[in-house]
Amino acid sequence: KFVIHANTPSYVGSHITGFANMEKGMVAYLAENTGRPNGKLNVIPGFISPGDMREIKRILEVFGAPYIMMPDTSGVLDAPMTGRFEMYPKGGTRITEIVDSGNSSHTLALGQFASEEPATELERKCGVPLSVLNIPIGIEATDAFVMTLSKLTGKDVPYILEEERGQLVDLMLDCHPYFYGKKVAVFGDPDTVIALMEFLLSLGMIPRYVLTGTPGESFNKVVGRLLQDAGLTGKVKSAGDLFELHQWLKNEPVDLLIGNTHGKYIARAENIPFVRFGFPILDRYAHQYLPTTGYKGAIRLIEKMADAMLDKQDRECPEEDFELVM
Repeated sequence: KFVIHANTPSYVGSHITGFANMEKGMVAYLAENTGRPNGKLNVIPGFISPGDMREIKRILEVFGAPYIMMPDTSGVLDAPMTGRFEMYPKGGTRITEIVDSGNSSHTLALGQFASEEPATELERKCGVPLSVLNIPIGIEATDAFVMTLSKLTGKDVPYILEEERGQLVDLMLDCHPYFYGKKVAVFGDPDTVIALMEFLLSLGMIPRYVLTGTPGESFNKVVGRLLQDAGLTGKVKSAGDLFELHQWLKNEPVDLLIGNTHGKYIARAENIPFVRFGFPILDRYAHQYLPTTGYKGAIRLIEKMADAMLDKQDRECPEEDFELVM
């Protein structure tokens, strides 16, 4: 039978087309190649939070790599309370920087759906070469981002990043018994979902349902290939909605649901542990300050996922299984 929850929005995440068009328009209208190389890297970060942009900038700065990030919502959407009204906060990307992006040595497009098109337009207009990477969510995507920076800058990976990666690997090993073989449903914007999918697979989890509201067969192909390479099968759908996801979960539940705030109705109705991830998060505080990108962001994601599942376990387990120490 088909089940519709009255309060379940159909919002799965479909901001990418508008975001890519906005970026492409800025580049087409403003960027110029003046013939004076600036020695900088352009970074088009995709549809991520101010906290994620800060983390990506921190990694660039650890490498000592000069950069132009566009757009950059850090210092604007997460600006501090100062007691003074400022129409134009100190953060963000300046118009002069967008103009100067045509003189950069390379462009890093983080995410195929949101960032590749404007990076390609910049290459066409100004001759700036580009690399398309996944948003650095999880260990594999962050490794690719870090190693690309090492290649482009000609520098070894700084020790602080090696240390953070080692901490992440240690945590992945510690949590392995609680993640391995657990089924998970993921929904949201395609670039963030693809990178998160890769991370979930590296944790030994089984992405049973994967949805985005953005249309296009390329999402289905990329996610399908990830599942195939892992020897798994799952339901994958672009231009999907939460009504359909809810029906799937009615028929075959999962151990964890990951997505934006709109997933809370399904999580409550089906008693599924829920991790808020992506955009929008409307019903919780502080998420705009805390990254899910980079090695530190991956550590935070593990904490959130493990806490959600273990909280449910603690609520429902017999008294003899109510553990104090993991």
